[in-house]
Amino acid sequence: MQPIEAVASTTLNAVSRVSGRLAGAGAFRLFHMPFARSKLRGVERGLFATATVEHLAVDSGRAVTYRWGDGTRPVLLVHGWQSRGSRLAEFVPGLLERGYSVITFDAPGHGDATGRSTTILDYRAIVTALHDRYGTFEGLVAHSLGVLGSFYALHHGVRAERIVTVSGVCDFDFLIEEFSSELRLRDQLTERLRDQVDRRLFPDVPSERTPFSVTHAVASVRAPLLVVHDEGDTRIDVSQGRRIAAAFGERAQLITTRDLGHRRILGDADVVRTVLDFVEHGPSAIGTARARTASAD
Repeated sequence: MQPIEAVASTTLNAVSRVSGRLAGAGAFRLFHMPFARSKLRGVERGLFATATVEHLAVDSGRAVTYRWGDGTRPVLLVHGWQSRGSRLAEFVPGLLERGYSVITFDAPGHGDATGRSTTILDYRAIVTALHDRYGTFEGLVAHSLGVLGSFYALHHGVRAERIVTVSGVCDFDFLIEEFSSELRLRDQLTERLRDQVDRRLFPDVPSERTPFSVTHAVASVRAPLLVVHDEGDTRIDVSQGRRIAAAFGERAQLITTRDLGHRRILGDADVVRTVLDFVEHGPSAIGTARARTASAD
C-alpha cells in the first residue's frame, strides 16, 4: 500500500466509526480520484504533436480530445484508469494507413485534461459527444476502465461497428471490491460506498441492474467483439475478460495472451496487428490471429 493510500485507509475507516454517511461520501469521492496523473512519454510526443487538439467540457472538468484525419471513418480509442489517450498510440499509425480517422481523449483527472476526478458518467458524456460529432464509429478500441465507460455509452445509444476490449473491466462492482480491498475498508464502509454509487451514478436504474455491468448491454450492443486479455493480468483479472466474452456468446472472440500484463499488452506487436485486422475485417481476421497469439479461446 502506497503512503497516500495508507493515509486514506486509516482516515476513512476511522471516520466510518463516527459517521458512516460522511465516510461513505468521502470514499465515493476518493474512489473517482486517480492517485497519479500519467504524463506524455517521449515516444508519444511526435505523434501527438500532429493531432488536432480540442477541449470538451463535462461534469468533472475539461477533457482533451485528439484527432488524426478528417473525421471520416472514425475509430475511437478509449484509455483506462490513471492513463491517457497516448497510451494507445501504437494503434494510431496502422489505423491511419488503413484509411481511418483516429480519435482519442484524456478524461478529466487524466493526462492533460483538467479536474481531479472522473466518473463513468464523464466517460459516457465524452464518448457520446464524439459520437454525435463524428457519427457511428467504424471501430472502438478500449482498455481497462475505458471498456466499462465505453459500454455504458454504447448501452445509451452510441454505435460502433466493431468493438475491441483490451484488459477490460466487465463489472463496476469489481472496481468497488478492488478499491475496498486495496484500502482495506471495513465491510460496512464498502456497503456505504456501494450505496453512494447506486444513488449518485445510477439513480434511475432498477436496483437489480446496479451497479452497471457490460453484461447489461448484451441486448443493446449488437456489434461483433474482440476480447483481448492477459492471463497474468494482476490489475484486472482475466476472469473479467472471460465474463465479457461469455455474455456476448457467438458475437465475441476471446484471445488470451501470456506475460504481457495489464499495460504492456497495448504495445505488443501481435496484439496491435490482431486488433487492426479485426477493426478492418471483423471476426474473419481472428483465424490468422490465433496463430500469432500465445493462446486463444
